[in-house]
Amino acid sequence: MTDLAELTTLRVGGPARRLVRATTEAELVEAVSAADAAGEPLLLVAGGSNLLVADEGFDGTVVHVATQGFDVPSEDACGGGIVTVAAGHRFDDFVETAVTRGWAGVEALSGIPGSVGATPVQNVGAYGQEVAQTVQTVRTWDRVERRQKTFVAAELRFGYRTSLLKQTRVALAGGHAESRYVVLDVTFQFPLRQAASEVTYPELARTLGVELGTLVPSRDVREAVLALRAGKGMVWDPADRSDHDTWSAGSFFTNPVLTPAEADRLPTDAPRFPAADGRVKTSAAWLIDRAGFGKGFGAPGPAALSTKHTLALTNRGNARATDLLALARTVADGVEREFGVRLVNEPVIVGAIL
Repeated sequence: MTDLAELTTLRVGGPARRLVRATTEAELVEAVSAADAAGEPLLLVAGGSNLLVADEGFDGTVVHVATQGFDVPSEDACGGGIVTVAAGHRFDDFVETAVTRGWAGVEALSGIPGSVGATPVQNVGAYGQEVAQTVQTVRTWDRVERRQKTFVAAELRFGYRTSLLKQTRVALAGGHAESRYVVLDVTFQFPLRQAASEVTYPELARTLGVELGTLVPSRDVREAVLALRAGKGMVWDPADRSDHDTWSAGSFFTNPVLTPAEADRLPTDAPRFPAADGRVKTSAAWLIDRAGFGKGFGAPGPAALSTKHTLALTNRGNARATDLLALARTVADGVEREFGVRLVNEPVIVGAIL
């Protein structure tokens, strides 16, 4: 049996009862359908950057999504670039391609680990961009109706780190709640204008030395974002086993979105940003730090906060899932005691409870 630690960026997780590697769409659909027909629990793993798997592993079928490649059905100045990308394609490789070919709109998402298929599920975002801004359609396998189903962006109910694809779960395999839709590919639409993007994130603007709202070449944005992420230990290199700050799932907690009344109870210097429906978003990193959990908290480990960024929970080399979960509970409990705000985990936790 294969330990799932080898397929995740946290490098923790026990064995899978059965592991199938799907390199084609047909293999992916066949593996999912076979598990469903047998009534087996199913776990999909691609880049493994958003997973914390229990030490006991997964008692079911794990499908490693390894489909690759992209197609460009249209690329013109009027309609922009239309690009369809396989679900298992490495997301940052695709971002690099987009920047090189002048497809503007994902350059601020540079360095985000994981696969293309996972990005619309989570509506990944960073430095003022979200993948929802460029997704045109998502083609899926519907495990209930057992057929392909394509969603246009307006149907996907994109929100802060969420979407219809993340929210729609069904009871399969003996009542085990699982995602209904398996992403097969994602189609993006890009403006081709000047291969430049408007800088809307203050930290990125400071790094580039420009005012907010300035148009900056996509290549410059990508390089600045990669430098920022590297400074926070958030550029994943599977071949590098020495920098344990990168042994993480990225930001472990989402930024809390509060009612105005809840936000008013925070200290006056707490960050506040407007969010949907009149709500207020604050910074999870700020709350964690002000609650007494600074960079490196928990060192020497086996699990500790990153020495570069308080939002990343890291495996210092020999951590188990239980160690990371214990650290997450300590941080979340401390923030709640201090500020009355309960942090919500961003990674999917498999086989354990936070």
